[in-house]
Amino acid sequence: MKAPEKTEEEKWIAEERRKVIDYLDFQGCRHGGVENWPTFHVEPDVALWAVQSVKHSGRVGWWAISGDVPTDYMSSTLGEEPREALLHFSAEWADVADHMRRGEEHPTLNMGTPEEWPELAEMLQHRADALARYAAEEGWDD
Repeated sequence: MKAPEKTEEEKWIAEERRKVIDYLDFQGCRHGGVENWPTFHVEPDVALWAVQSVKHSGRVGWWAISGDVPTDYMSSTLGEEPREALLHFSAEWADVADHMRRGEEHPTLNMGTPEEWPELAEMLQHRADALARYAAEEGWDD
């Protein structure tokens, strides 16, 4: 029996999951695996992934984000719930965009070159605002 064809959403999810796994490996983030399906997603804009802890089996140790946004990750100690993770990424990216607009290097995150900052700042702020809107929506379980 032939396996059913994957939907466009399933293909996108699989690509984004692979992107997150590769990114975490590149960053040297030790983890216990990335869930097969994102905790939150709006295709093709953003996917938020629960990343399992190495120290505590069955617990989220990290949150990772991908899509038409910078691929990034954070410790779950900075936000235990998915909505908190979106708000963390939103605030962090807005701060980086603010530094870029002022022509100042951010103390912990580097994106692009100073020549690219004016354009990147607006794009990053747009993504940060979108994450804040998603987090403000009704229907979260936390």
